[in-house]
Amino acid sequence: MLFDSTVRRELARSFGATLVVILTIVLTMFLLRIVGLAAKGSVAPQDVVLVLGYTALGHLPTMMSLSLFVAIVVTIGRMYRDSEIVIWFSGGVGLPRFVRPVLRSAWPVLLVAAVLLLFVWPWGNRNSLDLRDRYQQRSDLSRVAPGVFQTSADGRRVFFIDRERADSLQARNVFVLAQQEHGESLTSARSGRLETVAGETWLRLERGQRNDIDDKTGDRTLASFETYRVLVKERVAREAQAKPPKSLPTIELIRDPNARNQGELAWRFGMLLATANLMLLGLGLAATNPRRPNNWNLFLALLAWALYFNLVNLSQAWVGNGRVGLGTALAGLHGGAFMLALALLWWRDHAAVLHLWPRRRLRAAVPA
Repeated sequence: MLFDSTVRRELARSFGATLVVILTIVLTMFLLRIVGLAAKGSVAPQDVVLVLGYTALGHLPTMMSLSLFVAIVVTIGRMYRDSEIVIWFSGGVGLPRFVRPVLRSAWPVLLVAAVLLLFVWPWGNRNSLDLRDRYQQRSDLSRVAPGVFQTSADGRRVFFIDRERADSLQARNVFVLAQQEHGESLTSARSGRLETVAGETWLRLERGQRNDIDDKTGDRTLASFETYRVLVKERVAREAQAKPPKSLPTIELIRDPNARNQGELAWRFGMLLATANLMLLGLGLAATNPRRPNNWNLFLALLAWALYFNLVNLSQAWVGNGRVGLGTALAGLHGGAFMLALALLWWRDHAAVLHLWPRRRLRAAVPA
């Protein structure tokens, strides 16, 4: 049908353009954030792109939901401003009739969002956390990038080395600045390597010197050495016995229905239901007065999306704290939003009949 194909084609173009713009903005923000984490030593520099990919996949459902909502509001709003909607209304096509082409255009988006929320979201979070944990649990020497000053995991030591190879345990021109209880020590050596003795890891430095400074007395001690060993306090890789709920698969959350897991389920299912409800809300919020061409409808629609998204996060917190149950939160919030969307559609469709739509009254000319 001409009506369905017209709406679907324009909606698809608007959704694609909106998604590209939102992806560009959000990915730029995420990239700056992850680069900052890498500069602080929380993420390995070579894993920046990988962590960015996991983060983008995790937040892609939110961006798709917003893009779909904006596309519906912009497309239907353009029909109102160009008076094209009047032609469809005159032909007997009411506003609820737009639900079918919108749903036919949006069901692939809903399907992709469901897969991302239920499967890809926990997988990406789990891999991202594993990358950070593995990097944090490496020894201080292995965390240092050649030619770069790097702070240790506890923040008490600063390293600088020239490593022969990226994966080598042998280093040249080692520089270590360590903060102690009553001062600091500066150790430099021509070479160094890691050794394992009786299950303990030692850093063996050769041909260097150590300068100790006492902050209280101001005394300085300079000592040269041919061989100097430092015990490297490597942290044992801890098993994640209590993983965060966002990194657990959906089936595990369902099998273990504690408060935190149900809070995560409230967010995952809530985002999917919110994406569906926003389609109907977008149809009702897109109405505008063609005599007053402006973008207030889009502004109000974005406020409604932000409010809905924050309510989804609030419901997750309430369910996670045990204040409300999972079923109550989903039915109360999303059921209420669904009823509000239906009421808004009915009001927009019957506004002219019930004289609720604001209109200007034509003043009759008064004879002189």
